[in-house]
Order: sequence, then structure tokens, then C-alpha cells
Amino acid sequence: MKSSHKNVSLKIASVLMAAAMTASFAACGAGNSSETTAQSATPDTATEAVLATTAESGKKPHSANDITINDTIENSANGEHAILADNETASYSNTKVVKTGDSDSGDEADFYGDNAAIFATNGATLNLSDMVVDTSGKHANAVFSYGEGTTVNVSDSYITTSGNCSGGIMTTGGGTMNAKNLTIETSGNSSAAIRSDRGGGDVNVSGGSYTTSGTGSPVIYSTADITVNNATLTSTASQGVVVEGKNSVTLNNVTLNADNNKKNSDKSAYYQAVMIYQSMSGDAAEGTSSFEMNGGTLTNANGDIFFVNNTATEIKLSEANIVNNDSDGVFLRAAAAGWGSEGKNGGQVSLNAEKQTINGDMIVDAVSNLNLYLKDSSVFNGAINSDGQAGEAYVELSGGSKWVLTGDSYITSLTCDADSIDLNGHTLYVNGVAYTEGTASTGEAIAVVSTGGHSGGAPDKPGEGGGHNDGGTPPAKPD
Repeated sequence: MKSSHKNVSLKIASVLMAAAMTASFAACGAGNSSETTAQSATPDTATEAVLATTAESGKKPHSANDITINDTIENSANGEHAILADNETASYSNTKVVKTGDSDSGDEADFYGDNAAIFATNGATLNLSDMVVDTSGKHANAVFSYGEGTTVNVSDSYITTSGNCSGGIMTTGGGTMNAKNLTIETSGNSSAAIRSDRGGGDVNVSGGSYTTSGTGSPVIYSTADITVNNATLTSTASQGVVVEGKNSVTLNNVTLNADNNKKNSDKSAYYQAVMIYQSMSGDAAEGTSSFEMNGGTLTNANGDIFFVNNTATEIKLSEANIVNNDSDGVFLRAAAAGWGSEGKNGGQVSLNAEKQTINGDMIVDAVSNLNLYLKDSSVFNGAINSDGQAGEAYVELSGGSKWVLTGDSYITSLTCDADSIDLNGHTLYVNGVAYTEGTASTGEAIAVVSTGGHSGGAPDKPGEGGGHNDGGTPPAKPD
């Protein structure tokens, strides 16, 4: 193999993104590639500080121009890495990493890190700071943490990927990823900036800017437990966040801008900022998922705010500023779509709002249900199932919370004080009976049973391309 370490002392003038793919999206899978050359990587042992996982509030992320580069590591071989940490502690700083070449196996790349530019595995600890990382191959994730006991700490770095199925930071198999003050930009399809796949792990992101522009490329795709603090997330074609299966996303003081205007699947007719679902591909365990947003801003350009399908979920909102700029979109849609078995694939939602204003309607279809809890002076301006009774919906207001109806609403049960409901000229039907404004009510919540509806065949994943055929919990890497 040919080695290419270029020792330089300069500021990078720019890191050019590859031209955006204009062909129609192809699902993540095995790709064809020709053999090329690769380089081995030598750790910079002078860098030993472990990443602090809490960023200073308001600290600006780096651009490529801000990073002084002292070393360049390039790798162009299919399936190989520019930097590999295997059962060791290694540190790199002020290094530019360039990765070309494809993976011959989508599952090897998505699950086990094949072809990742920077890869840590087998209990390694890898510390990265002041890095510039650029990948342009298919299935060329930039920074990858695989396996229980493996930890990647990456800070103050600039990461770009342009190929399909190429995430910015990627975590699978129970690995840990700690990221601080990164700028990540991905332009390929199925290339989430903060990405996970089978087996998930723990992902902690603080500060920075994370942007995606490809089809099927949400900023966050979670089959893991992902927490983001004090960061800016922007999607220009896909959902802002997708949570699959028994996994979670928590956003604390985050600015999320979502414009989901392209689809890579015909399984759903809806666009949304946040999608929570179960694909039944085997990449995520079945169970109750979680989405939590504390403070910050969510701005949606197209479609709905939340869409829940084929899973049970708990959504927690507290003092978040949520704005939908699409007047035809709803705040929450719990409904069947193409994932799961017909008649069993709705969304089961528990929505907890504390000190929260909610503007927009909620739709709960016949195979879905909703428990809506408005607490601590929360306000809901909207209607529930304004077209008539469909799925079950329970609403509970406490702590001075208020529901101001914007249309006739149909729910199955209600708990409220006498002054909690402002009909605003509309009619609220509770289990088919018109509610009388100014009266208290005591109802009962709906039991939620978390069972994703199974379906035949491997389904498409709305945020990450084609589903995988084999199921199970992540797997140890095969020989």
C-alpha cells in the first residue's frame, strides 16, 4: 500500500464539498468500486486530553479556515480507513483526513464501520480535536464508533461527506460518541449528520452546527440514545429528526430548522419535522421510544411537526418555541403508513407538555391513540380529530393549563378543572357527548401497549434508505 502523510503548517483555505447527487436516490446497499491505494495512520501521542461533553453555551463552531493543519492522512482503498483505533487509546489533532473509495457491502459499512474514514472499535478510546475530515465515497462515514466499551471523543472539528450513505458521526453496536463544537455538513442521500444504526449506543453532542441536504438525510437518525445540547440543526430536504424503535432523542436548548420536501420512500404521503416509527427491519428493538425537547426552537417549513407510526412513543416538551410555517400542517399526526401490518401499525402517543405552548391540530387515526397531558400553565391552541371521532384520545389539564379550541374536537375521555377549556365557539365531544364549558371532568387515560405491527419483507427506512434483511441485536462483528 502506498502511504501519503503530508506534513504541512498552514491554514486550510477551504474544504470543497462534492457536487450534490442529482440522480434519484438509491437505497443503501452494496456498491461497486475499483481498487485504490490506502495509507496507514500513526497516532499523535501529544494529544491526551479527553473531550468534555458539555459545551460552553453560545460558543461558535469552527470552520475549516480556523483549523491549523500539521498533518494530512489520505486513504482511497475500498473498505479501508484513514485512521483506525483497535483496542487501544489513540489521539490525533490538527490533522486533515481525506477518504475516497466505496464499501462493497452496505451492511458492513452501516453496522460495522467498513470504509469509515476514522474508525474506533474493540474497546478503543479515540480522542480527536481540531480535525478536518472529508469523505466522498459511498458508505464512507466520517467518524465511526463501534461496539460496547469503544469511545470516540471528537471536538472543534470540521466534517464533510458527499457520498450516499455517509454520515458525519456514526455510532453502532453499543459504542459511545462524544462530540463537542463540530461543524458537520452532509450532501449525500441517507447521510444523517448525527447517525446511528443497528445496536445503537450513547451519543452526546454539545455545541456546533449540523446540516444535511440529501434525500433521506435527517440531521439526526436515532437507533441509539442521543442527547444534543446548545447546537444548531438544519435539514434542507429531509426530516430534522427520525427516531426508530426503542430509542431516544433529547434536545436541550437546540435550534432545529427542518424542511422535509423530498421523499425516498412511497410508504407515507406526509412530510414532517420529527418522525418516530418502527421499520421492522431489525435495526432497532421494539418498544417505547422517546423524544424530549427542553427550551430551544423548532421551526418547520413543510408538513407536520410530529408524525408517529407503527410504534409507541413518549414526547416531552418543556418551554420549547415550536413554529410551523406550513398552514396546512398539523402539530401531531398519529397514523398508519406503509410500515408494519395493516390495522396494527398506528401511532400510540403520550404527549407531556410542561410550561409549553402548542399551536396546531392533532390527528389520531382509527388504529392510533393519544394521551395528552398539559401541565404547569401549558396552552394548547388547536383541535383534535376535527373531522370526527377516529382513534381514542384522552386529554388531561392540570396546573392552570388551558385548551383553546380552534375547531370542533372529538376525544374519548377528559380530565380538567372547570376553567380549563375555552370552547371558543366550537364543540368538544367527549365520548360522543358535548362538553359543557365551565364544568370539571374526570376521565381515564388510555393504556398503551408497545407492539410494532409486523410486516412481510424488509421495509424501507424513511430517513436512511432501504431496510436490512436480517434482524436481531447488534451483532458482534463477523469474521
